[in-house]
Amino acid sequence: MPQSIPAVVAADLFTKAAQPVIPVGDELVLRPWLRRDAPEVYAAFQDPAIQRWHVRTAESEDEAAEWVAAWASTWRAGVYANWAVADSSTGRIAGRASLQIMRAAHGTAGVAYWVAPEARGQGIAPRAVTALTEWAFETAGFHRLELQHSVHNAQSCRVAGKAGFALEGVNRSAGLHADGWHDMHLHARVRGDPPPGVGRHARPD
Repeated sequence: MPQSIPAVVAADLFTKAAQPVIPVGDELVLRPWLRRDAPEVYAAFQDPAIQRWHVRTAESEDEAAEWVAAWASTWRAGVYANWAVADSSTGRIAGRASLQIMRAAHGTAGVAYWVAPEARGQGIAPRAVTALTEWAFETAGFHRLELQHSVHNAQSCRVAGKAGFALEGVNRSAGLHADGWHDMHLHARVRGDPPPGVGRHARPD
């Protein structure tokens, strides 16, 4: 059945174009995942915080290699888009940033991320999320991005705020973790919102 409203984001952005490399300042980039990244992903997922909040463990480098291959392949499906956050000089992995559950026709997606333990404390997460968000709005043409995390994950709440994602409310008992169901904070940015660090009162008409 034909849609009465044209797609907000063109599907062929993902199905016909190569996944881009997105600069994150001078020293980091968001780039497609490579097979060689598997050992670093495996090492990152030995971290208790990543295991807790992402509800996932890697039992071996071979398993991590399967994840990396899957992350790399999602671009052309147009449902998920996964980037490695990497040092632009050495290529070493600092983390991951992704668009999840993309509804390109409606212009909406979710944002997710993690930072490797040794790369924390440098503001990498908010910078990577901000760079990804700017690409999603300005290049891809998305209208609304959502970011959700457990209400107990105060660090993610700070990242969301620094990246300009306003807290919109709480989704009750919406995330299943190892210790049971968690209420989840819902943050969002809409295209046209002020950039990070600018008050909401400055939102343009």
